[in-house]
Amino acid sequence: MKEPVSQGHYEGPGDLPVASVREQTIMWQQNSYMGDSGIHSGAATQVPSLTGKEDEEMDLFDLDQGYQGFTQDQVDEMNNQLNQTRSQRVRAAMFPETLEEGIEIPSTQFDQSHQTAVQRLAEPSQMLKHAVVNLINYQDDADLATRAIPELIKLLNDEDQVVVSQAAMMVHQLSKKEASRHAIMNSPQMVAALVRAISNSNDLETTKGAVGTLHKLSHHRQGLLAIFKSGGIPALVKLLSSPVESVLFYAITTLHNLLLHQDGSKMGVRLAGGLQKMVALLQRNNVKFLAIVTDCLQILAYGNQESKLIILASQGPIELVRIMRSYDYEKLLWTTSRVLKVLSVCPSNKPAIVEAGGMQALAMHLGNPSQRLVQNCLWTLRNLSDAATKVDGLESLLQSLVQVLASSDVNVVTCAAGILSNLTCNNQRNKVTVCQVGGVDALVRTIVSAGDREEITEPAVCALRHLTSRHVESEMAQNAVRLNYGIQVIVKLLNPPSRWPLVKAVIGLIRNLALCPANHAPLREHGAIHHLVQLLMRAFQDTQRRTSVTSGGSQQPGTYADGVRMEEIVEGTVGALHILARESHNRAIIRQQVVIPIFVQLLFNDIENIQRVAAGVLCELAADKEGAEVIEQEGATAPLTELLHSRNEGVATYAAAVLFRMSEDKPQDYKKRLSMELTNSLFREENLWNPDLGMGADLQDILSPDQAYDNMYGQGPPSVHSSHGGRPYQQQGYDQIPIDMQGLEIGSHGGGGNGSTYSALDAMDVTGADADLNFDTIDQLPTPPQDNNQHAAWYDTDL
Repeated sequence: MKEPVSQGHYEGPGDLPVASVREQTIMWQQNSYMGDSGIHSGAATQVPSLTGKEDEEMDLFDLDQGYQGFTQDQVDEMNNQLNQTRSQRVRAAMFPETLEEGIEIPSTQFDQSHQTAVQRLAEPSQMLKHAVVNLINYQDDADLATRAIPELIKLLNDEDQVVVSQAAMMVHQLSKKEASRHAIMNSPQMVAALVRAISNSNDLETTKGAVGTLHKLSHHRQGLLAIFKSGGIPALVKLLSSPVESVLFYAITTLHNLLLHQDGSKMGVRLAGGLQKMVALLQRNNVKFLAIVTDCLQILAYGNQESKLIILASQGPIELVRIMRSYDYEKLLWTTSRVLKVLSVCPSNKPAIVEAGGMQALAMHLGNPSQRLVQNCLWTLRNLSDAATKVDGLESLLQSLVQVLASSDVNVVTCAAGILSNLTCNNQRNKVTVCQVGGVDALVRTIVSAGDREEITEPAVCALRHLTSRHVESEMAQNAVRLNYGIQVIVKLLNPPSRWPLVKAVIGLIRNLALCPANHAPLREHGAIHHLVQLLMRAFQDTQRRTSVTSGGSQQPGTYADGVRMEEIVEGTVGALHILARESHNRAIIRQQVVIPIFVQLLFNDIENIQRVAAGVLCELAADKEGAEVIEQEGATAPLTELLHSRNEGVATYAAAVLFRMSEDKPQDYKKRLSMELTNSLFREENLWNPDLGMGADLQDILSPDQAYDNMYGQGPPSVHSSHGGRPYQQQGYDQIPIDMQGLEIGSHGGGGNGSTYSALDAMDVTGADADLNFDTIDQLPTPPQDNNQHAAWYDTDL
């Protein structure tokens, strides 16, 4: 007798009742069918034998779990699907077009989330099939074009314009397929015929067909070469005058491709008059079309001064500025800003762009989310800024520049600092605006954050130098530098690794900061006097060495280091020490530095500005009895007496002041002789030097200790009166000349008397800074004392 079978397990079909066997078979069919990949589902599929060995450890069937099986109809449907042959399913998946219409081959899976192996092979097999078909068609197209081209060339050269028109359209249709397009570009005769058709025909359809074909060819290097060699550029430039939009589009895009990728195309377009026609196209209003035109202009103008002048003569700057004001399409704004950036390094285009409102138009986009647009606008503004020092209405720009100083992008901060430096030069309105929007604080933070990045620190220091002098908010700015803990950082910039251009700017800033009495102690405590003296000694020794090797030992101004004359460093340091010497503690420190002998030696210098600052600092030091004694011991009496006859009023007045203070302990006879000498030497105007009053009384009034010599120099340069009606020259501090951004192209390194090395990058242009004296920038200032060399002193003009 057989052992009873436990519930839920079986060893073979014979162990279960007939009904149970039927249910188990249905369940097996479901289980097997769901797992079928489709490869093994053939018509002869049979139920495999079930053995206990295979399923001893598996509880495959648990009839107590409430299982719901398939109906008989479902089972019959499954069997019908399985009866489909494997070849039918493969055929349906890979070559569906071969099946009769309406016939469907059902899937072998109910779970459609998983592809069968046949389904996975279907896509690559289709791709392969299409590739083979394309190869066949490609060869057919190539063969057709090759056979047709000779006949089409004849038709394009026909005298009948209708024939030419039909031939041009046919060629255009052929050019839309790659194989026939290659056949066309491989035929120089065909390309030449197309160019002739454009040049000679006035028929619109002929023109559209021919230029459309050239446009297709221009997407291939071989096609560009064929167009160029066939003289296609003049024909295409001619079409830029067409009133038809499609013709214009084909012509400009083809020329654009030539300019980008075909050598010699730039010159060809210039010679064909393309620049003038492209500038005329700027008046259209299709933004995408304008973007291509402006990019062509940028390519043609870069590195070519003649092209820049042609654009200027064609009123290009006006149209470009109008575009910047009128549109918001980012790509157009970007390409237009690139053209303006290239033009902004041209000395002729620069004022034209500024006059057209370019500064304001570019400022409109500094808040744009496109960083490439913002960067181009900043570079262009920086290039233009030295020509915009007198432009009004830049308040919004100045505020934006102060805000972008907080950017983490080095290029953005560099440009913003440079623009602020130039726009605050000799422009009191701009200085006040920058101060009122927190510019001083922002610039100090910028210098602190920049560390040793001189491309940022130099323009930032120059901007601060301008903000701390000669405007109604200058005293506030001088205090703000101290309150923002800037003095310590600024004094440190006098040390290496700072280069001479930065050192020169810092010297000027310190001189202006010293105009504020509250800054004297911090400057002294952070070692400003010591550093200035060290720089003076170094620069003075350098000039002396150079002088000693010149013929006859005469002074030869022009000793340069990093673009900065050492005579400028001498002049600047002495001028800063002059202001610092107004404070008694500072005078004592200066005397301890044993620098008075150098001041006396500088009285012999051939440069009047150096003579003036040297006499000025000696005048302050002579206010103390100890200082006056040292000055006299160093032999200053003779050169000072000689300088009484100087044609420079400032030099002569300072010399007189020092001699007078040195004479305070002298006998009365000495004072009388000195008074007579001073009276004879300094007689300039009746109202100023009245011999009847006596020289002693006049000088005593002017040089009384409580006035601290302010009447002569307290708020400006060392002269009592100017030569124009005796009007006092009330000028505070000094600015820097705007940095002229015109300059060199790729690979250039700029450097001027300013020592500035800003580089103006556009897409390709790299320019340097050539900073010459620009006396046009000081027309609005009081007239300075007349100097023999016609240059105002370094500390009271914008160098």
